[in-house]
Amino acid sequence: MYADYVCRTIAALTGRSRRCLVLDLDNTLWGGVIGDDGLSGIQVAQGDAAGEAFLDFQRYCLSLRQAGILLAVSSKNEDETARLPFRQHPEMLLREEHFAVFQANWNDKPTNLKAIATELSLGLESLVFVDDNPFERELVRKTLPQVAVPEMPSDPALYSRTLSAAGYFEAVAFSSEDQNRAAYYEGNARRASLQQQVSDLESYLASLEMEIWFRPFDSTGRERIAQLINKSNQFNLTTRRYTEAEIAQMEASDQFFTLQVRLKDTFGDNGMISVVICRKVSKEEWEIDTWLMSCRVLSRRIENMVLKELLTHAAERGIRLLRGFYLPTDRNKLVERHYANLGFDLRAEHADHSTEWELAVATANIEAGPMRVYSESFARR
Repeated sequence: MYADYVCRTIAALTGRSRRCLVLDLDNTLWGGVIGDDGLSGIQVAQGDAAGEAFLDFQRYCLSLRQAGILLAVSSKNEDETARLPFRQHPEMLLREEHFAVFQANWNDKPTNLKAIATELSLGLESLVFVDDNPFERELVRKTLPQVAVPEMPSDPALYSRTLSAAGYFEAVAFSSEDQNRAAYYEGNARRASLQQQVSDLESYLASLEMEIWFRPFDSTGRERIAQLINKSNQFNLTTRRYTEAEIAQMEASDQFFTLQVRLKDTFGDNGMISVVICRKVSKEEWEIDTWLMSCRVLSRRIENMVLKELLTHAAERGIRLLRGFYLPTDRNKLVERHYANLGFDLRAEHADHSTEWELAVATANIEAGPMRVYSESFARR
């Protein structure tokens, strides 16, 4: 038991915890088949052993959501039929608004899981899939090995215990950002809907009325900074991990320049979405030790604005050159061309496919994004 707990904690510290629980519906969240048994025929009520077991599992799923785990649905069903219990059954604890994505159709489960991951801007390795059907579980295991698929017992009373014991959602800290994560992703769904209504990307970005906020690392943001550093895998150039104590040392050292970045838009506060650590290697050169960003804000030119902020502070401090590194992992191919796309020159490429880049501060020309900028003292620039 001790070894199991230690391994879970290490996994959480190294960014291996899962972020999204994808749920089947029939005989997973309730007993019976909604399409055949109807609203009054499914088992999800007090006073019935099976119904109480399914309610207990719903209660557990809600507790995960409150801890920042996203919930999604993947069900072979007609969409309207699948939504009926969430809308009309008086005993249901889970409701439509608790799910970041709702996929009810006749596609195979792997196809739906890929669509869910894409819509949430998450890798498949962030998903846990729960289904009572052993055929569906094995199909997902065979076709999408990155997705975690627990072997569920036949007794629904053991669902919560089985999922909890698997340790997929272990965390070493819980912040206000975690508490609001579901709302962030629900806001993303509304943004996606708005994007379909405008004629081009520029109009869409302008309609978001974005505000980006920069400030150095501080004690207030330290817990969230450490969490992002240790959980971000996809948009992460080096995937170096640091503890809160190490981050506190960086705050106090003149050998580091740090940025924490927050974003707001017309749909709400996205919270802290990016972290940058620059290491001073000489009087005229900074090395970008860490650059990561939440994938939920991709395609908004956030990285352009972060680089412009870096360049501004570098110029003020007499820095002539920025150096960046890309250290490849099995998860961060997304940012393989990150520095090239921002105008950095390739300096070296190594046998392990890692690359080194450089950018002259004085001549850099970075396209800005349509957003208001607030820096350090929150004074508008």
